[in-house]
Amino acid sequence: MEVISVNVSTPVEVEYLGKIITTGIFKKPIAGPVNVRNNNFVGDGQADLKNHGGTDKAVYAFSADHYPYWCKTLSCLELAPGTFGENLTISGLDEATLHIGDHLSIGSCLLEVSQPRVPCFKLGIALNNKLMPKLFTENFATGVYLRVLQEGAIKAGDEVAVITRDPAQVSVKTLFQAFFNKAFDGSTEIFEQALQIPALADEWRNHLSNRVAKNTKHDG
Repeated sequence: MEVISVNVSTPVEVEYLGKIITTGIFKKPIAGPVNVRNNNFVGDGQADLKNHGGTDKAVYAFSADHYPYWCKTLSCLELAPGTFGENLTISGLDEATLHIGDHLSIGSCLLEVSQPRVPCFKLGIALNNKLMPKLFTENFATGVYLRVLQEGAIKAGDEVAVITRDPAQVSVKTLFQAFFNKAFDGSTEIFEQALQIPALADEWRNHLSNRVAKNTKHDG
């Protein structure tokens, strides 16, 4: 895996459905090394701190390999890196082979996979398509949120190496599918495995705990 682009932005105001919305989703590539702190990249910002940013969502990585699919699906000639609101556009990133709790070495940083991305309506704003959150969810290729274990700097061209695999091996894609695909077989077992992973973000830990309790009550 390799970093194709490092993307940051500060929040801006846009009009959406007759209202003024503040969003930091419009990430743009930046040249040279960019410093990474505990909560985000230097020069990056989030508007809705309740649902975005923080230690469990300090860095958002998305696969460059997904771009051709979305260009075809959305009938776009080209989509620039950062279009999906990602800080890191990475070639070779595969949610099916990255697990919650895996440790990644990128540049001088050590990062930990904490959760999948759940899209909100602002992805629709970024791509000028209100159906994007639904389409994105149904594609199950969400990108990954990363927690910063060691601060440092990252630049385009840096190698992305998986240096530690979490023993539970619950992939980001499997967890997302188990949660959002009603036809997924064995979702409760996946949720229970994921809940044993210390690195799982609190947001998802709460979601999964509630779903397990609901499934247990229904089965009983």
